[in-house]
Amino acid sequence: QVQLVESGGGLVQAGGSLRLSCAASGRTFSNYAMAWFRQAPGKDREFVAAVSWIGSNRYSADYADSVKGRSTISRVNAKNTLYLQMNRMKPEDTAVYYCAEDQRFGKASVYSDDYDFWGQGTQVTVSS
Repeated sequence: QVQLVESGGGLVQAGGSLRLSCAASGRTFSNYAMAWFRQAPGKDREFVAAVSWIGSNRYSADYADSVKGRSTISRVNAKNTLYLQMNRMKPEDTAVYYCAEDQRFGKASVYSDDYDFWGQGTQVTVSS
């Protein structure tokens, strides 16, 4: 089993920044894809960003158009931790943010159904 625990959420003003963290424990592996999703009230869970192992200790990152250019996903395997740095935040970024792990090798999926393990979520609120 894998346990994922998010932290770093909170209240931030529009234009501000937050860094979310996701600590993984259990049977996790640095080659698995990991991702961030978010869910706003009354809306479906949506893809935010993902990081995929592409071999030789290299990773690729993918972003939703809504956060591209102002967000960075990263992972520190020695700490079993995934990060999401979000800058120039907007009120529409308000949501519960979840990290997820897909225990298949290959490019990360943008579909939540493809992920095997999820954290409990951390609330992010951006005030206007």
